[in-house]
Amino acid sequence: MDRSDLISILEEAGLSPYQADAYVTILKLGAAPATEIVQASDVPDPRIYDVLRDLESSGYIELYEQDSLHARAHSVENVLEDLETRATRFADAASEIERRWEEPEIQDSNVSIVKRFETVLDKADSFIRGAENQVELSLNTEHYRLLRPALQAAKENDVNVRISLSTEIDETEADLPAPADMAEVSTEVRHRELPSPFIIIVDRSKACFVPHSRSANVYGLLVEDRTHTYVLHWFFLTTQWDIWEPYYNESTDGIVGDYIDIRYCIQRIRPLIDRGDTVRVQIQGYDTTTGRERDVEGIVSEVVISGSDRPENDAIATYGGQIGMTVETESGPVEVGGWGAMLEEVEATVVSVLSVER
Repeated sequence: MDRSDLISILEEAGLSPYQADAYVTILKLGAAPATEIVQASDVPDPRIYDVLRDLESSGYIELYEQDSLHARAHSVENVLEDLETRATRFADAASEIERRWEEPEIQDSNVSIVKRFETVLDKADSFIRGAENQVELSLNTEHYRLLRPALQAAKENDVNVRISLSTEIDETEADLPAPADMAEVSTEVRHRELPSPFIIIVDRSKACFVPHSRSANVYGLLVEDRTHTYVLHWFFLTTQWDIWEPYYNESTDGIVGDYIDIRYCIQRIRPLIDRGDTVRVQIQGYDTTTGRERDVEGIVSEVVISGSDRPENDAIATYGGQIGMTVETESGPVEVGGWGAMLEEVEATVVSVLSVER
């Protein structure tokens, strides 16, 4: 490193240009009178004494009288310690800047926008591992493999996992993981034959979203809010799930089984109720008045659909209004609704069809 570079670095470390110049000169001379330091440096003669005293007070040099004022470099340990401390602070500042750039904290807002996909992926992994009831995902095969350990942990905790697995334009169904592989981590899988956004929805309260890779805008959303999550849930249902063919389904018993969305349950059982079949269900959910967990079991006596003139196999997108059912229990009828229920007594998180008697 040449003299000018060393002087520049010392200036960046906090010394003035004259102080840096004088100190490097003293290092070269070893010990010298002030007049000689002036001659060997660019420090003006009127400034030399102030500059030397400032360097002494900072611990860089020591001054002594020998016919005239002399200076010599102090032990370099103090200087090295000062420079190393400054370097550590710069490194810490760089790390903090990177952290703030990558992942703004979710504090005042329930929705954060981040720039790096890795940040979203880390948050998605955390959300999935903490799931208690249900996980909905739209992702490609690469992201599936990255999140597979988290999905397996959720499945082992009896979480209902629905995956919309997309293939890129140059991929086919042969590039998808085998159904046996999907069985270890999911309840149901559908194959979307188009590039898809990255969507994770967990327990109706947490979500992550990133536009698909061909989008003009690159950003990620981190959501911990039921209202915004509900919007992403509907986007998932109508564009990533309902219109695509099943690839793997854990349930093989037809109508009997678990439904994490009451709309799909009502879509399946409505024809049975209309013709007089007996459908027994078990509801896991929350009391809409107290917010406490509440389970209900009984016979479905009625289904409620806003706008009654609907075909039996209509798309789930048409079930955008009030959807619910009345369940006859041993203690009387109970009105059950789905996500965001306001008019019913219970908001269902899981509807289990136990049996159907024709």
